[in-house]
Amino acid sequence: MPRCTHRVVALLAVLLLAAAALPFVNFAPNRLVSGEGRWLWQIWDFPPLILLIIPALFLWLSWLPGRLPSLLILLLAEGGFALLLWASGEAAQHLAQSSSPLARTSPGSGLWLGLLLMLLMCSEAIRRLTSHARWRWLLNVQLWLLPCWLLWSGVLDGLSLMKEYANRQETFNDALSQHLTLLWGTLLPGLLLGVPLGMWCWRHPGRQSSVFTILNIIQTIPSVALFGLLIAPLAGLAQRFPWLANLGVAGTGLAPALIALVLYALLPIVRGVVAGMQQVSMQVLESAAAMGMS
Repeated sequence: MPRCTHRVVALLAVLLLAAAALPFVNFAPNRLVSGEGRWLWQIWDFPPLILLIIPALFLWLSWLPGRLPSLLILLLAEGGFALLLWASGEAAQHLAQSSSPLARTSPGSGLWLGLLLMLLMCSEAIRRLTSHARWRWLLNVQLWLLPCWLLWSGVLDGLSLMKEYANRQETFNDALSQHLTLLWGTLLPGLLLGVPLGMWCWRHPGRQSSVFTILNIIQTIPSVALFGLLIAPLAGLAQRFPWLANLGVAGTGLAPALIALVLYALLPIVRGVVAGMQQVSMQVLESAAAMGMS
């Protein structure tokens, strides 16, 4: 009796049926009112049973043995991912032509679920195709080549998010720049402080209790209270040293946010380093030391 060789793909194919039953996009006559769900067969007027073809193909491939079905699943899921994105842009333009220019079309729950399931199928197929990390990384990167081309070509310009970005591009860019500043301004100092501190705690187990007590106390301080505690010292430093004020250090703004985020990041980083180093057995360390390793 034949067995299902790709059980994960078979399960995801069944879930695709649920995605097809959900609204593909949400359509609103303007940006002020709530949108209404629109299904694919409502947008282009075709029999809903046609949507069963793709899940049926995935189910059929999931029962075939060998590497070829995995490759076909990857190609079909990758094409389905790009097809869903293209269909969302075409649906937005189609609905905009039948209404006013103020209409807004946003992705629906069915579209989001379908995109997620396609990516999961791609990931499962890549896992079965190769065990080499480099090839897996390259295969996962190439998944986004066609979607990026669709975005660059303007196919998705009819979606509400793209319209809002076109109308308020400077605001979006400023928010993205601030977000990246907070991200890297937290990650790099957090690693520079947390990794050495974690190594020090691992080498001196007796000091772990006091260090983790301090970090736990910092973690329990509400963010608003921590910002309030930083206002006075940072304002005093900026007044005492004008060059700090020229760098943007002040009682409010970016500086206290970065300091607070770095303090909050220390506990998981330090605890993760200590837990990771504790997983290395003493036999491995002794063997490495006998070979002359540090």
